[in-house]
Amino acid sequence: MGVAALVLAWLAPVPGRSALEFDLARVQQTMQSRFGAQGVQALQDWLRMLEAQAGRPPARQLQAVNDFWNHTVLGSDDTVVWGEADYWATPLESLGKRAGDCEDFVIGKYFSLMRLGVPVEKLRLIYVRARVGGVGSTQSIAHMVLGYYEKPTSDPLVLDNLVADIMPASQRSDLTPAFSFNGQGIYVAGASKAAPVERISRWRGLLSRMQQEGFMP
Repeated sequence: MGVAALVLAWLAPVPGRSALEFDLARVQQTMQSRFGAQGVQALQDWLRMLEAQAGRPPARQLQAVNDFWNHTVLGSDDTVVWGEADYWATPLESLGKRAGDCEDFVIGKYFSLMRLGVPVEKLRLIYVRARVGGVGSTQSIAHMVLGYYEKPTSDPLVLDNLVADIMPASQRSDLTPAFSFNGQGIYVAGASKAAPVERISRWRGLLSRMQQEGFMP
């Protein structure tokens, strides 16, 4: 796939705006009851990072959020962390466990940036096939990354837990996008319009659990 075709396949966002609000006392209580003092410490670290990044340029926010989650959470499998084949953890759960898989990293970064005021249409949770094993390898895995679109037609920046550097999608030849989504809908190359995000049952379950924790996604 050529660079132009690759960029097109990552698709452009749809206008709109959202933010992440939460009941701090309820969130702290939830973390304390489920994960104890270590969980509360991780929550405080996250809140301090968000406070420090408030009002800063988007590029600095992206880097800080990407670094925080990549350094705080240990990459692992859902079967190890949750005893399930595919579990989408809330940011609170990932912080409490300090472990998660690719979806959990992306979810944490997505809602962190929303909390910092990044419009939802600039963010996409993107399913990809990631080539692993180095140059010349044909081995690939199912993977998820977070895409940031400065403008609707921009080459998105890719936030990834496998690669520390934030790079434009056109420079990530190891990734082949399948489809993407955010709180506004599901986006598939060639589709005339976005499908309702409610079709993703794990997304519905994630938002429901976040609400129970004290978030208002």
